[in-house]
Amino acid sequence: MTFEHTPVLLNEVIENLQIRPNGIYVDGTLGGAGHSFEIVRRLSLDGRLVGIDRDEHAVEAAAERLKPFMDRVTIVRGNYLNTTDILKGLGIGGMDGMLLDIGVSSHQFDDAERGFSYREDAPLDMRMDQRDALTAADVVNDYPETELFRIIRDYGEDQFAKNIAKHIVKYRQQKPIGTTLELAEIIKGAIPAKMREGKGHPAKKTFQAIRIEVNHELDILRESIDSLIDYLNPGGRLCIITFHSLEDRIVKSAFRTAEDPCICPKDFPVCVCGRKPKGRVVTRKPVTATAEELERNNRAHSAKLRVFEKSPAAE
Repeated sequence: MTFEHTPVLLNEVIENLQIRPNGIYVDGTLGGAGHSFEIVRRLSLDGRLVGIDRDEHAVEAAAERLKPFMDRVTIVRGNYLNTTDILKGLGIGGMDGMLLDIGVSSHQFDDAERGFSYREDAPLDMRMDQRDALTAADVVNDYPETELFRIIRDYGEDQFAKNIAKHIVKYRQQKPIGTTLELAEIIKGAIPAKMREGKGHPAKKTFQAIRIEVNHELDILRESIDSLIDYLNPGGRLCIITFHSLEDRIVKSAFRTAEDPCICPKDFPVCVCGRKPKGRVVTRKPVTATAEELERNNRAHSAKLRVFEKSPAAE
């Protein structure tokens, strides 16, 4: 299957990265290289783009798409959580800008065999990096009911989480749950028929929750932001695109703390905690897609871009 990627908020990302031709830029979620293509073609031979992705298919597709620019591109199969180690290994001591486009890629969702879709029958997998051990089948068949409930409630924000977890456990007592459509039907049966009308696919939230658990998506995002800001060069920018409220909340909170890290009581006349701001939040409100983009790309509807700028070098 061809790895297609329609980049969301492309113009907004390029504008906010403020690309310098000789700068160092990192795409931590390379995907089909839609964003990266537009970044690298603005770079001179003195510039460098480092593309990182967990998915071997993404790495292969991106290498093909970026072939005309490989004299200024380095592609690494890895996790953006390890960005600083990756860059140090390449002899790069800082970056002028970085993009994270969080969540499942269009290709991963559209490739039925990967097990991300609740509309196509496939083995329960959902791994972004197929070298990882944990699969969706492991979560569904092995996790205790209380853990399933917590995941579906917290990561899927589904009001029927308790009943869905109960139905999954009851079903798997007879036989292991092996496929996506099998799981989708179990979830559907756990939600009252009158509550399914006009609410989208009943399995959407649970599939999202299981995918997040399998790939540790929120933990990785939460653990990465501070170190990524620290590795920016003075004046460098970190751009993060999220697709649901859980991700956006993490980014918003982390950016706010990086801008104002002081933990002193509000009635203290001066700061004594010693925590210094790392920079400023560029986007007071998240940037969202234009009407024109929404007409072209339905998946841009929930996209939100937030941007943080590292403090410039002292005069």
